Amino acid sequence: MIERRATLLLTALLALGLGPRSQAAGAFEKIGELDAPEANQAVGVDERHFYAVDNQAIAKYDKATGKLVEKWEGPSDGPIVHLDSAMLRGGKLYAAHSNYPGWPMTSSVEIFDAATLEHVGTHSFGTRWGSLTWVDWHEGHWWMTFANYDQKLGPGATPYGGKANTVVLEMTEAFEPMQSWALPKEVLDRFEDMSNSGGSWGPDGFLYLSGHDPAEVYKMTVLKTGSALQLVEILPLSIRGQGIAWDRSEPGVIYGIIRATALERAAGIGNRVTVSRMIEQR
Repeated sequence: MIERRATLLLTALLALGLGPRSQAAGAFEKIGELDAPEANQAVGVDERHFYAVDNQAIAKYDKATGKLVEKWEGPSDGPIVHLDSAMLRGGKLYAAHSNYPGWPMTSSVEIFDAATLEHVGTHSFGTRWGSLTWVDWHEGHWWMTFANYDQKLGPGATPYGGKANTVVLEMTEAFEPMQSWALPKEVLDRFEDMSNSGGSWGPDGFLYLSGHDPAEVYKMTVLKTGSALQLVEILPLSIRGQGIAWDRSEPGVIYGIIRATALERAAGIGNRVTVSRMIEQR
């Protein structure tokens, strides 16, 4: 009976995000910042390079020197409209793509050769869930968010999908949907009229999400019950929202971007990629 009560108590604590895995609070320290004009939407990273992402451009930079290695750029009137978060797997770069702020919302994953940045493939999701903002690979499955917004960009100045309809999906390797989750209100409220812009699975087994603007990330977990992700904690990070990417070649290091403001641009300061390391606090 005592063991059963202990098990029930532990289950309840985990459901509330209060179990042993969340006892050690996390924090980040910035360890680097590099100039990258293309870092307007997101960043991807592998062992030797980081990849700055703009709406219609991807630039590959050497991690050690910060020098530009390669660049892909699509035509302004081409089929690629709004690239977002990028991740690297098996020598390929997978980039979330949508027609934001077009209507109806359409989405796809665009695939590039990581060595040459040649566009080598695509997978279209059509108009099904919203605007795809990030894609990641975790434990044999694809994970991604289809964002919806409270911005008045829909037909007749209506909300652009409504941010409460933002959905996180788990998919097979062939991009077939398996499960989906909503985001909790306390996270949605942080987005104001925007939505979830970035996501990347951390080395600690938690999913980290970012918004469109806040300098913070949301440490999330998937519960065994219910249909919404659970917020574990909110962590300040040297970013201005947008796409994030854990460096799988250097566990504990995460990349983000700082999109320059109009005042910074006037002062000659452009977009930057930031590099931060997770530290544990008790």
